[in-house]
Amino acid sequence: MLKTETPARVSSVHFARFAWAVLAYNLPVILWGAFVRASGSGAGCGNHWPLCGGQLSPTFETLAKVIEFLHRATSGFDGILVVAMVVWAFRAFPSGHPARLGATLSLVFVLTEGALGASLVLLEHVAKDQSAARASWDAGHLINTLTLLACIALTAWWGSGKPAVRLHSRAVGVAAASLLAVMLLGVTGVIAALADTLFPASSLSAGLAQDFDPAANLFLRLRGLHPILAAGVGAWLFVFAAGSLRAMATRRMALAVIALVSAQLIAGLLNTLLLAPVGLQMLHLLLADLVWIALVLLCASMLAEP
Repeated sequence: MLKTETPARVSSVHFARFAWAVLAYNLPVILWGAFVRASGSGAGCGNHWPLCGGQLSPTFETLAKVIEFLHRATSGFDGILVVAMVVWAFRAFPSGHPARLGATLSLVFVLTEGALGASLVLLEHVAKDQSAARASWDAGHLINTLTLLACIALTAWWGSGKPAVRLHSRAVGVAAASLLAVMLLGVTGVIAALADTLFPASSLSAGLAQDFDPAANLFLRLRGLHPILAAGVGAWLFVFAAGSLRAMATRRMALAVIALVSAQLIAGLLNTLLLAPVGLQMLHLLLADLVWIALVLLCASMLAEP
């Protein structure tokens, strides 16, 4: 006798696919935002927000304006997708289901993501701005972006039938420390990326001279911190993931973390040796986002309720 799936089960399956698609959509949105920074197009729409150049339907006189407008448009559509995900989560799952919480938090952080992006434009911390305030705002933006990715990933994870986490588990401290370490690494990556964009070097030796010049901009003097921290955090993630290989519930995500961290370290080395070409910066950022998502899901697997 053939089994028939209930409407609720079918709805949850479709919801999970939609949530994974929303997560996938966020990756090119984030990459395009990085391209806005790397191409110096952050002021393409002037200091106007949400209008571009003060117009609802702008005319595109410059390439920078096209690049910035596309980022705003794709970010706005992302907000619509997240709202749809929240509505669907409340229709597909009962009260208390973790997918509802994940979707609600995703909406909170997509709204703060937009607010931070708007603040960068309105405060003119874009284009060639070299102020320390820009680094602070960009770092906050990065932390919010990673949190948003984590919330959407967990929404899709829990919507796929995975169990909720136990915050009283003994592994909570180690998982939290691992996530915070990667987030801190991301913040140093923001500073290094700003240094590469604002103060491009003509050669590797010239770049090293910039980094050790006591009169250099703060971004340059802090740039060397990123590869050092990357080596340490990468080594820890190898150890952390290797310890999860023995359990069937965590093996797949542990292998994903190990593979992605390996690829990320190679990309980071090439990024340094080749003086951070824009294409390699985009690949480096994509791998960083994938490492983060895999680590979040590995931690969720470790802390899952039995």
